[in-house]
Amino acid sequence: MNEIVFDISPELEQERIDKCICTYMADLSRNYIQKIIKDGNVWVNDTIVKANYKVRVDDRIKFIIPDSVEPNIPAQNIPLDILYEDAHILIVNKPKGMVVHPAPGHYEGTLVNAVLYHCKEDLSGINGVMRPGIVHRIDKDTTGSIIICKNDEAHNAIAALLKTHDVTRKYRAIVYGVIPDEQGTINAPIGRHPNDRKKMAINEKNGKHAITHFKVLERFDKYSYIECQLETGRTHQIRVHMSSIGYPLLGDTIYSNRKSPFKLEGQVLHAMTIGFVHPKTGNYVEFEAPLPEYFEKLLTILRK
Repeated sequence: MNEIVFDISPELEQERIDKCICTYMADLSRNYIQKIIKDGNVWVNDTIVKANYKVRVDDRIKFIIPDSVEPNIPAQNIPLDILYEDAHILIVNKPKGMVVHPAPGHYEGTLVNAVLYHCKEDLSGINGVMRPGIVHRIDKDTTGSIIICKNDEAHNAIAALLKTHDVTRKYRAIVYGVIPDEQGTINAPIGRHPNDRKKMAINEKNGKHAITHFKVLERFDKYSYIECQLETGRTHQIRVHMSSIGYPLLGDTIYSNRKSPFKLEGQVLHAMTIGFVHPKTGNYVEFEAPLPEYFEKLLTILRK
């Protein structure tokens, strides 16, 4: 068990205890913190409190994070759209609505469950039991190409390329608005949103370096079909960057308050092309995931 103790600073006076702990422990979800409180693992001045307790400046907070228990992640016979496979890597075209790896309370139906069944024991173990083979990820409602590493050597090689921004990643997206420029570059740091920890935002103070290049492929009456190439790979990078310049992704309910006239599951974003130096051969390889059916149908509608 991990016991953590801290005092309350003046600016947090009268905040709920769960929100207060979130401020100090930004890597823990509020739901998880509320569970810790519910289980009686949070004390204020040696008294167990509930989640609605409002802190005072002279309070001393103590809480215990229970030791983690390795969950059983089942291998599941879930069909995979495989773009390429050899003894070292697997390139998969991830469908919309599929989460890449398990998380607490969500241990089934993910890409990891599927590749565990497909690859059996041939997966890198660097990221532990929750993320075997996973070296990068895309959002649940983003479709397209993702690399799975079958051994630690391949994992380390791809991770190094990602760190030095030497992986080609081209996305296709449809955004609200008609972009007048043929192409452009957005260079703005991305970090956690100051008021909503589920969101990312342009954060000049605490954000990480982030660059997105975009070009317009086609214009419609109220929308633009674009290609985005990532120079960096921050969480929600394309969604945050395009929203920041006034062209949020169609269907994005987090970074846009516009209502889509189409029936969509989240943002219209597809990881189309991925290219890198193969970890074993040393040759540059590139793979392309075709646009999903819903994306093609949407383009057909917009072209009428």
